Formats: sequence, structure tokens, C-alpha cells
Amino acid sequence: MNRTINYQIDKTAAGLRVEQFLKRKGYSSQNISSIKHMPESILVNGVHYYMRQELAEGDCLSVRISETKCSDKIPPVELPLNIVYEDEDIIVLNKPAGMPIHPSLNNYYNTMANALAWYYQEQDKPFIFRCCNRLDRDTSGLTVVAKHLVSAGILSSMTGRREVHREYLAIASGHVTPEAGTISAPLGRKPGTIIERMVDWDNGETAITHYHVVKTTRHYSLVALKLETGRTHQIRIHMKHLGYPLIGDYLYNPDMRHIGRQALHSHKLSFCHPITGEIMSFTAPLPDDMQEALDAD
Repeated sequence: MNRTINYQIDKTAAGLRVEQFLKRKGYSSQNISSIKHMPESILVNGVHYYMRQELAEGDCLSVRISETKCSDKIPPVELPLNIVYEDEDIIVLNKPAGMPIHPSLNNYYNTMANALAWYYQEQDKPFIFRCCNRLDRDTSGLTVVAKHLVSAGILSSMTGRREVHREYLAIASGHVTPEAGTISAPLGRKPGTIIERMVDWDNGETAITHYHVVKTTRHYSLVALKLETGRTHQIRIHMKHLGYPLIGDYLYNPDMRHIGRQALHSHKLSFCHPITGEIMSFTAPLPDDMQEALDAD
């Protein structure tokens, strides 16, 4: 992707070297190193600058990002995309259940990454796939993809600092009690399998989930959950640990009477825009299969 980002230098940034200013804006050392090797990537008032040169109040700093390569192992495939939001830096998608995020064994041509590769190929734009909050194949809902190396680096740092906020909706077996609370139970791999996870008090990684019940039906609870950490299968394991596993979960509770996948949906996503700093907030309504499961109970 090609992208030019402009910054107006005020008195608080006067005297900083270009490199120092960009680091304050969230650019990683790797971002800066990559940008250095792009042609005429740093302009100040239209004149080429080096990273070590100083800025003055009133300067217009332009960072010109030029990425010409595409992700080698992601073949473009024409697949439907539900685009919730797009600008020059990010794209937010509402992923359907059953679509993997990126290619893997036996899922080489049916992923969201394949669909995006096709989408940008049709626009004659190079595209490197950089997903910032990955979802399991059978989890539906919101995910954000960075469109260039700088937005990717900043979003990655924000995720590490827990500044990307996610809320999920899930259908759990039974009437969840208490109706609101926090689950704090460390998670680790289950012995003998590379896929399954389990609560592991001795060697697991810290995992914290906040939840509250939205509504109940005869046998189920619709639960809203906010992640404080983002471990593999965190919601699925934590709800099972609480005694109310998700319906349709082939690994941890294969109750497929009303739905054929784990009833889990990435419902809300909010974060500060990696380039503009604007507060971004998105919602994706409960998908049809989850609503039908509730109605059928």
C-alpha cells in the first residue's frame, strides 16, 4: 500500500529529530528502519530529510510509505467481505462464522486473508495481510486489519497495552449465576493435544474475563463478555470453568441441537485510530444462527 501521512510540527515538537518525533507518534524502531529504505520517504516542507535532522515549529513533515510486495502465501480468491469501515490505514470487517482468518493446512483458499487479497488486487493495490485481533474460524464478528506497516505496528503495541477493547456475545448452557462477575483463571495447553486448552493453575498464563448476562431463555443465557487478556479459547474455557459452557462448541461442549458452531460473536470493537488518534467504535449485531438458537430454545 502507498500512504502519505502528514504532520504539522508545533512548538512542543520543535527541536526534535525526525526519528524522535515519529517514535513519539508510536512508530516502532522496525517501522523507522523500514521507512528509511523507501525512496524519498521523509519530506519536510517538500524537501527530503534524513531521520537525524531536526524539525522546527511550523514545519510540515510528510511520511511517504511505499509497500510494493504482496503476501506471498495468500492467493487472491473472490469471496464475500462484510466491510464495516475502511480508510487509508485500517479496514474493519464483520467476519462470518466458518471463515478462517488466514490460510493454514486444509484452509488455503477460503479465508478472510484470501478475500482481502482479491479485494485489493481488483484495485491494483499491493497488500500484506496484517490482522490485529484474530478470531477462531467458527467465531463470528468484528476484526481489524492494518493496511500498512505503521498502522500495524501501532495497533500491535496498543493491543499489547490492552488499549484495543473487545466485547463478545455468547450463548451459554444454563442460567449463568452469578449474573455478572470476573473470571480469573490461568490457561495453558491440554496435555496430548496441540489444539485444546485448559485451566492450568500451575503453569498457565494469566487470563481474565469480565461478563454479565444480557438475557435468559428456558435453558440458555446470552452473555456479554469483555476480555482483559486475549488467550487462545479464553472465553470458551472460562465459561466452561464457570460451569456454563458455550453451546455448539465441538471441543468443549458438543451440544449441536440448535447451532453447528460455538455460539460466540465479536460484538463490539473500540480503539483509538492508530494514525489520527480518533476514538473508533464499531458494533456487529447478533448473527442469524445465534438468534435462531435463542428463539428455538
